[in-house]
Amino acid sequence: MVDQSSRLISLDAFRGLTIAFMILVNMPGSWSHVYVPLNHAKWFGCTPTDLVFPFFLFIVGVAMVFSLAKQTAHNKTRSQIYKRIVIRGAVIFALGLFINFYPSFSFEGLRVTGVLQRIGIAYVATAFLVVHTGLRAQVWLTAALLILYWAMMLLLPVPGHGIGNLTAEGNLAAWFDKLILGAHAYASSPTDPEGILSTMPSIATVLTGVLTGHLLRSGKERYEILGWMYFAGWVAIVVGLFWSIWFPLSKKLWTSSYVLFTSGAALQLFAVCYWLIEIKRWTKWAKPAIVYGTNAIAAYVLHILAIRTLFKVIKYTKADGSTATGYAWIYENLFASWAGAWPGSLAFAMANVLFWLGVMAIFYRKRIFIKV
Repeated sequence: MVDQSSRLISLDAFRGLTIAFMILVNMPGSWSHVYVPLNHAKWFGCTPTDLVFPFFLFIVGVAMVFSLAKQTAHNKTRSQIYKRIVIRGAVIFALGLFINFYPSFSFEGLRVTGVLQRIGIAYVATAFLVVHTGLRAQVWLTAALLILYWAMMLLLPVPGHGIGNLTAEGNLAAWFDKLILGAHAYASSPTDPEGILSTMPSIATVLTGVLTGHLLRSGKERYEILGWMYFAGWVAIVVGLFWSIWFPLSKKLWTSSYVLFTSGAALQLFAVCYWLIEIKRWTKWAKPAIVYGTNAIAAYVLHILAIRTLFKVIKYTKADGSTATGYAWIYENLFASWAGAWPGSLAFAMANVLFWLGVMAIFYRKRIFIKV
């Protein structure tokens, strides 16, 4: 039988691998010199980079099952559980808002949405669903969210663009976000990649993690759990690809096919971590990932704040009189100068992964774990 009281180290490792890859893709030396797998698909499709965010939401769902079960085991009342859910979601949302607020600290044109904001909203919505429903209802809710979003995107008319328009400018999600958010929507694209309407299927992504969490706590033998994860993962990938014929894979729209495909991919990678760590007990390889995974929020917030500081705060004047960012200075002088543009850009990103691993290792050794 599975020891349900022990910490799931494989989940920490999976979370750590995800945050390390996120830093790798978030911090190239130059956005003009990024290898294709380390960049998002332009609109439709799915690169390795497009797996990162849904992996995080999937992990949130898995961890949620264990967290809520622990609170129930400690005889927490419903009101205490509700309070914890709301506070945690609000703190995560506020952290995301602060990141967007920094360093200008101006409310004018402040983007309300973002990665942490979506995580906070999806966490709260899913946690309340988990508290009030059982496994069977959660399966049906996952399916319902995906089908409802698909129907809305393809069947509801968009003013000025008609029915079933999935272009960046003419889709329902973009129109809805502009209507609600106005000047506080994502300014760099007509479609906000973390917009309001597309948060609906992101809740389904969290629910796929919840369903996996139930499997892990089912009391089944570890090899049986592993087999079900592989099987469910491949089914989700195949169904997602089949659905993409009519509703293409798109991170920016968070399409229903994208939810299934990425959740299936998350199950496959998590299953590998589970097999190596929980079954084979091979843990030494995973120590760097565990270091990252036990302080994922800290690693995310700190590296984003560092990016914004180097881009928006630290400036220098070139010999020709033009102004450049501190970020560009580091890349050009410490990496591109000896490695060239493309390899130097990748080397810069890899150096940042190692740098933040060092920072998180200090936290880890001092037993500093920033939990939200």
